[in-house]
Amino acid sequence: MKDLTERDKKHLWHPLTQHKLQPDMMGIIKAKGAILYDENGSEYIDGIASWYTSMYGHCNEYILEKVQRQMEVLDQVVFSGFTHEPAIRLSEELIKILPPEQQKIFFSDNGSTATEVGIKMALQYHFNKGNKRKVLLAFEEGFHGDTFGAMSVSGLSVYNGPFEDYFIEVERIPTPTKDNIGYILQRLNSELELNNIAGFIYEPLVQGAAAMKMHDADGLNTILEFLKKHQVLLIADEVMTGFGKTGKNFASDHIRVKPDIICLSKALSAGLLPLAVTSCTQEVFDAFYSDEISKGLFHGHTYTANPLACVAALSGLELLQSEQIQSDIRRVIQSHKEFGLRIKEHPKVAAVRQCGIIFALDLNIKTERYGNLRNRLFNFFMEHGVFLRPLGNTIYILAPYIISDSQLSKIYDSIEGALDEVV
Repeated sequence: MKDLTERDKKHLWHPLTQHKLQPDMMGIIKAKGAILYDENGSEYIDGIASWYTSMYGHCNEYILEKVQRQMEVLDQVVFSGFTHEPAIRLSEELIKILPPEQQKIFFSDNGSTATEVGIKMALQYHFNKGNKRKVLLAFEEGFHGDTFGAMSVSGLSVYNGPFEDYFIEVERIPTPTKDNIGYILQRLNSELELNNIAGFIYEPLVQGAAAMKMHDADGLNTILEFLKKHQVLLIADEVMTGFGKTGKNFASDHIRVKPDIICLSKALSAGLLPLAVTSCTQEVFDAFYSDEISKGLFHGHTYTANPLACVAALSGLELLQSEQIQSDIRRVIQSHKEFGLRIKEHPKVAAVRQCGIIFALDLNIKTERYGNLRNRLFNFFMEHGVFLRPLGNTIYILAPYIISDSQLSKIYDSIEGALDEVV
């Protein structure tokens, strides 16, 4: 029997991959806690929680036990015309911890569909009210997913290039700083005079795919407050930031002005099964509540509110609110702070930044997003038993909450080693 890497090449097409340049995929056969195991017996610390999903550790026994019990009762049922206990209970538990005014939960199955639904809600909200606002507002360098609406509002052309002629209309503004907030408000005032902005979609505090670019809550508050006065729906994309990563349950908890719509996925179902949520206020929902069928939100997926995924999410929420996980979050935050103080003085480091358990450093060298330096860094980390995915000249850590101190130290040591040997 050929190994997984060789068998993979025959039929599989991988995401974010140019196969001619990267023909070999590593075969992973097992994961537990913060560790990935490959088919050759090597171990790797999962320093990005498998794209920010497995925050309570891989194959968490508490979550597995709950989902296994659910498998014996109800595995899957259509969610149009039917409902079930796991979905109802998950909606109840989410509403308890979501920012104020969130009242309705719409299920889908990944981050892109969560934002796609949020975009459709914003556009149809105004359409249903007889006010056809067709333009969306977004941050420069934002990333909201790979479906067409999500691509339209994303500002990273490396992902969007071939499709840009087919996008919905979007206006982009820079993320706020003390120096540019006046300019941003001027821009917004000009745009709003046309009365055509339906919604503003934003990654609060941290733009993940933009190499963990961070902005402060005060500037974002100013923008959100201004837009809210003009009936622009606020769509918080918390797919990456949600469920404790910023030190609070949601990044929006750091911000005074609360969103009308929130998009959630990734850590929502604890890395076990695909699941996404788009939540909204009662006011948004009421714009769709009508005797006219056509005013309903006609968006659906076969596995919407899958009972197993809902139970995984419920189990994750229990863990998130436990004293143990909250203690782990505080521990990781403090550990990153100490590492940041140490590494920022390194001559090859241009800047460091942190928001909750999200830590990033920029190298003082320019490189392509998927360039040679990035590849050499990735390979160095893997050779030293650490799985990190640098974004251009940015190295970031977003590990599971349950990662041990010794595993964190190994990540830090590998970064310092890369600075000395690779950069």
